Amino acid sequence: MRNKARYHSADMPILLQSVPLGLDQPESEISDVLAARLRLPARAIRSFAVVRRSIDARRNDVHFVYHIELALEGGEKAEQQCISRTRGASASFLSRKVEEPIEFGTEPLVERPVIVGFGPGGMFAALRLAELGYKPIVLERGRDVKRRHRDILQRFYREGEFDPTSNLLFGEGGAGTYSDGKLYTRLSDPLCRRVLEVLYHHGADPDVLINARPHVGSDRLPTICSRIRQRIESLGGEVRFECILDDIRVKDGRLSAVHVSSSEAARQDEWIDVGPVILGIGHSARDTLRMLHSRGVRVIPKPFQIGVRIEHPQSMVDRWQYGPAAGHLRLGAAEYHAVAKGAASEHGDVFSFCMCPGGIILPSNESPGLIVTNGASRSARSGELANSGLVFTFDPQAAGMSAMEGLAYQERWEKLAFEATDRTYKVPVQRASDLLNGRMSDGDLETSYPLGGRWTEIASVVPDGVVQSLQKALPILEAKFSGFAGADALITAPETRASAPVRIERDRDSRQAVDVDGLYPVGEGAGYAGGIISAAVDGLKTAAALMRKFAPPH
Repeated sequence: MRNKARYHSADMPILLQSVPLGLDQPESEISDVLAARLRLPARAIRSFAVVRRSIDARRNDVHFVYHIELALEGGEKAEQQCISRTRGASASFLSRKVEEPIEFGTEPLVERPVIVGFGPGGMFAALRLAELGYKPIVLERGRDVKRRHRDILQRFYREGEFDPTSNLLFGEGGAGTYSDGKLYTRLSDPLCRRVLEVLYHHGADPDVLINARPHVGSDRLPTICSRIRQRIESLGGEVRFECILDDIRVKDGRLSAVHVSSSEAARQDEWIDVGPVILGIGHSARDTLRMLHSRGVRVIPKPFQIGVRIEHPQSMVDRWQYGPAAGHLRLGAAEYHAVAKGAASEHGDVFSFCMCPGGIILPSNESPGLIVTNGASRSARSGELANSGLVFTFDPQAAGMSAMEGLAYQERWEKLAFEATDRTYKVPVQRASDLLNGRMSDGDLETSYPLGGRWTEIASVVPDGVVQSLQKALPILEAKFSGFAGADALITAPETRASAPVRIERDRDSRQAVDVDGLYPVGEGAGYAGGIISAAVDGLKTAAALMRKFAPPH
């Protein structure tokens, strides 16, 4: 067959959905499967490309499912006949969503655009602005990946010295750099494709372009982030590390200057006159959020997730999902999505979040004296343990809390967890079976948490509502997944940073903060995203809004 391609191509007019392929069928047989499905000879298929690949494990029949674009010999007439003949086989003409073209504004830029925060939202905004000649300046409070990596491994993991400037949340790439790099999103936006392609071109595996639940891996993300930064710099942008935004100046409703504290003597404690500022600070820059609120930026409470993180042997998860096929070389580590409906009473469902196959649990605090859990896994997902957040959605406004009280509520439980393990940064741990039976766990403790764990009554480090919800949810999930709430299931806590508890209100059209012109809040920290893809897309859209207002520099 001629011109066979694996990925998207603009000349593929037909989309054929739900094409099955067995575990022991190599992808080289796809052309034969297509021909049989379309009732055509193989030579009639001019070219094809895989659009999406997923695993169907229902009914104990584990197999791959493909969506495929293709073109036929004979052109439009042959393709129309094919679609008419196979309507019951999910064949249709392909309709692509395309990005809206950028319409550049006319207002001159007096100062270069400034971006605060170099997580996904800020990074992709900076890249887009740099590509189109705007030469942004990025202010990132943490360090570059190389120094960040050394600080985390040597100073924190080995010596127990936490660095508020260089940790798993602050630094090049933000919190996402040391995450699993999950790229699954419910967004239906052509910019999602742009984000995936940028990651691929900077080092992600090409399978991120077609897998239904793509991920990059914590071992690859640091290099990818560094390469994107180097691309921004090569286009005239600038990334300044160890620069903390600690004050702003607003004049006549417009942002006029920002104050930056830096450990670098050349730029220590300076006011910078600014034009447009994109604010991508992430969900854990609590000091910055409090400062903005004190300066009149409208910050409102929003629902956020709170709960625990649960860890199981990966082999157990594989058996839940794949049954007798567990361990097949082409399947890899299984993941799950679990929901215990109504288990959180007035808060609704208890559900899994940020599931990390073959992964580890991470210490994701931004300040000393706190314990916060999160999860990650390397690209191969080859670890012996799997973990997932187990959370419900808490509405601080319904509980009578202001935005700043929501931040303090999270912080309260994180401090209690630190105290509960004697201020060691070890994570509180309890067996799921012991939590259900109201007893302290004992015996050997093996967890993936790099600083180790300590047996603790989880009820002492999370709100009562979390414990009550777990007591309802765990038996429900045990009925679905044997062993989910057993002695091999370890619960760590607290899981408080699954989402931001606040939103910086912005105008829908201009994307500027409602009370401060020139300030563009983006991403998770501003309350407008929930993961790498959605934060990156939010950054791209805000960069486009900025360019619609301001003319490109000469």
